[in-house]
Amino acid sequence: MACQGKTIPDVIAPNLRVLFCGINPGLYSGWTGHHFARPGNRFWPALHASGFTERLLSPAEKDELLKEGYGITNLIARTTASETDLQKDEFVKGARRLRAKLLKYRPTFLAVLGIGAFRAAFAKPKAQPGRQEDRIGNTIVWVLPNPSGLNAHYQAKELARLFSELREAVEVECAR
Repeated sequence: MACQGKTIPDVIAPNLRVLFCGINPGLYSGWTGHHFARPGNRFWPALHASGFTERLLSPAEKDELLKEGYGITNLIARTTASETDLQKDEFVKGARRLRAKLLKYRPTFLAVLGIGAFRAAFAKPKAQPGRQEDRIGNTIVWVLPNPSGLNAHYQAKELARLFSELREAVEVECAR
């Protein structure tokens, strides 16, 4: 497929409140050029349902996030049909690149969207959703489930609840 291996530019700026980090873009996102673009991906609905956005944004409106202090990046930049197409070493290399971004852009929070991906990338085999003990630089690390529609372990209501916990933590931390 022509979209295999493409990249999508980050939605990023210095001093964001939250930098959301996907695992890697899917082929549909590569085709559209927008993060979390596949119909059925629950990222945008979870952002809205949890109160991060006032209305449901479409993937094409990704730059609206910057106005609210939020951004998007990926652990691994290249598009694939499935997370299973990624190699173990790509997660570790992705974590190194992500650390460099965090030190450069200094977001208050990093929200990694994929528990298994976080475990593999950061050698944290027992990590659970929520706030993590370690920071990267001054960035607070938070783990959320992968919002892909293929992730049947977490339904929309549970995703919204977990995203809400992050939003509440962001409000407290950013009020300081």
